Amino acid sequence: MIGWLRGRLLRKSLPVVVLDVGGVGYEVAVPLGTFGALPAEGEPVELDVLTVFRTDSLQLYGFRSANEKRVFATLLGVSGVGPKLALAILSSLEPAELAAAVEQDRASALERVPGIGRKTARRLVLELKDRLAVEQGLIAAADVPSVPGADGVAADAVAALVNLGYRRPDAERAVRDAAAEQAPADLTGLIKSSLRRLGDGR
Repeated sequence: MIGWLRGRLLRKSLPVVVLDVGGVGYEVAVPLGTFGALPAEGEPVELDVLTVFRTDSLQLYGFRSANEKRVFATLLGVSGVGPKLALAILSSLEPAELAAAVEQDRASALERVPGIGRKTARRLVLELKDRLAVEQGLIAAADVPSVPGADGVAADAVAALVNLGYRRPDAERAVRDAAAEQAPADLTGLIKSSLRRLGDGR
């Protein structure tokens, strides 16, 4: 089982990145926060990895910290949550934001995740209350560095939202509105601001 990888970032296209580790290319799916913290292609990178086995496949999921990896694994333990939905949740909510939403019974925070409706959001909050030990400090916010290049960031933000399930016209409008209020551009912040607009129906 693969639990950690260090190599050269060969390619990145949310949600999948390719790491060159000793001449072998590993495809690793990552959440938004991890993607935003990645260096440029060709640069060295380290990722905590969770290996998920299926009857006909093996998929690697990568994270910028062991903490984020632990939260992902916790989500997979919830009934009805598979890797794709767990990745979408962590792409919409930082671990600390998810923990706060669960602790405060704010199911609405989960409703903005593509594929999660009101009833599912409420069920997830109830089930996660028994799994996320917020009071023991198992969930902590991680710093995400800014990504230079406003135009490229906007394009990456639109692509990320489309990959999360939003229509491209809606994604482009949300990113444009969010970018008008945010300077300098920061990929993770831009996507989160855009998600809020999409969630509000603006």
